Amino acid sequence: MKDFFWWCAGIHKASLLKYPEEHNKYLSIGATIFFTGLFAALAGGYALYFVFSGSDFAILYALLFGTIWGLAIFNLDRYIVLSIDKSKSGGMQFLQALPRILLAILIGLIISRPLELKIFDKEIKEYLRAEYLVQQNAKIDTLNKTFENKYRVEYGQMNALKIQADSMDASIKTARQQMNHEIFGTKTQETSGVMGYGPYAKMKEAELKKQEVYLDSLRSRINLKESELLNRKTAEGLMSQRILSDRTLDSAIQVAGFADRNAALSNLHKKPDGTVNQSTEYAVIFIALLFIFFECLPVFVKLMSGRDAYDNALKNQKEIHYYESDTEVRVEKTAIDKIDDFRIEASIKRRMDNLEQEFTEN
Repeated sequence: MKDFFWWCAGIHKASLLKYPEEHNKYLSIGATIFFTGLFAALAGGYALYFVFSGSDFAILYALLFGTIWGLAIFNLDRYIVLSIDKSKSGGMQFLQALPRILLAILIGLIISRPLELKIFDKEIKEYLRAEYLVQQNAKIDTLNKTFENKYRVEYGQMNALKIQADSMDASIKTARQQMNHEIFGTKTQETSGVMGYGPYAKMKEAELKKQEVYLDSLRSRINLKESELLNRKTAEGLMSQRILSDRTLDSAIQVAGFADRNAALSNLHKKPDGTVNQSTEYAVIFIALLFIFFECLPVFVKLMSGRDAYDNALKNQKEIHYYESDTEVRVEKTAIDKIDDFRIEASIKRRMDNLEQEFTEN
């Protein structure tokens, strides 16, 4: 296990073995790099599983992508940690690690979103339930308004008939009351005050029957108009638009895409009254910051560690290798200069042989 974590840290084992006091330090750095890559693999795999959820190969895609993503992050972290030169100033070390830190922030934001969607899954479902109901009601209202504008003339005629029918119904009630007063002898400005079913009462009754017949005809016309409009609504599909049931809402929520869930998570902290639930807002932000911190952790660990004996040994070994490389170049150049005269003589002899051969042939 120690050798594996040392390999993860990218150390030169022969050099590190000379300094036992640094063993645990690079063991921790290697473990941090390994677990960051493992965490990235799990997060990336779940992210792709969420994208392909419902597909027959969702698990296969998640395993494949998660493995590739984890290895890529592991290799990148290992390279960045190896490339940070502890012999330089802190500012130069930070500049070396800055591209990885910026990339970690971007990766953390991308990877944290699917897991945040899973963490707030219940709250997102409740939000989507309410949002889908509001959208369905708005859709029905829009369709009804569009239909009413389309058949404005028919609705105007029907409303005029209803107004006339209401007026006639009120007039009939008044006439019936007057007829009752006439029969029972109640004295008013419209009655004779003589009790009994006399000629005036009969006249009132005849007039009342005519009004009732006319009212029935109005109601028949209204019913006919309503039936015609209802048939047109049915033909245009408005009657099939209903308020979503609980079962329909559950089905719609289960197949809700990433865009709907992401929008729900973004608006989850907003209450219906317009106020903001700060605890939910901060929870989403802190989860994203946690993922960013995990992604940046290997670089931060290397930057926070001070220069040690192992770093000095590597620096000295590099200087030796640089000097050896430069010396080898100088040796080769000197050797080439030493054999330069011999190369000239060999070239002259080769050309003379060629000339003699050409002379003999001619």
